[in-house]
Amino acid sequence: MNIRPMAFGDLTRVLKIERASFPSPWSTAMFVLEMSRSKSVCLVAEIDGRLAGYVICSCLDLDWHLMSIAVAPEQRREGIGARLVVALLRKLPDDSRLTLEVRPSNVAAIALYERFGFMAAGRRRGYYADTGEDALIMWRTPATMRGSLDDVPNADPSAA
Repeated sequence: MNIRPMAFGDLTRVLKIERASFPSPWSTAMFVLEMSRSKSVCLVAEIDGRLAGYVICSCLDLDWHLMSIAVAPEQRREGIGARLVVALLRKLPDDSRLTLEVRPSNVAAIALYERFGFMAAGRRRGYYADTGEDALIMWRTPATMRGSLDDVPNADPSAA
């Protein structure tokens, strides 16, 4: 597997994975915007020259936001998502604080994030417009790596 920076030439294949993965997929413009930001990390995973997945993370204020991660449906459960997270973490400063939103029904994604030290710290009610489902807010910080939410802003573990 080769993990490398996302290129504009990857967008057709990235969008195919995006549309197969999410009920409300990002537009091409959204990917282009993230790729053009100086404080974004956009990576793709290739296997035998075929795009298998991607991850996008942007620095907003002082914290990093894992914006999107997806793996081609036919290649899920092969460790590609985990390898993308590892590659992403290597690109960020060691003391980086990361946050993300995930559907509570996406048990596989939550398990992946928990493996890397993310902890649930709250909810965004009705976040997903397509279903009205809440978003589980997860954080990865120095404290969550120790099993605590002490350095997570506005943490509400009861809402998780």
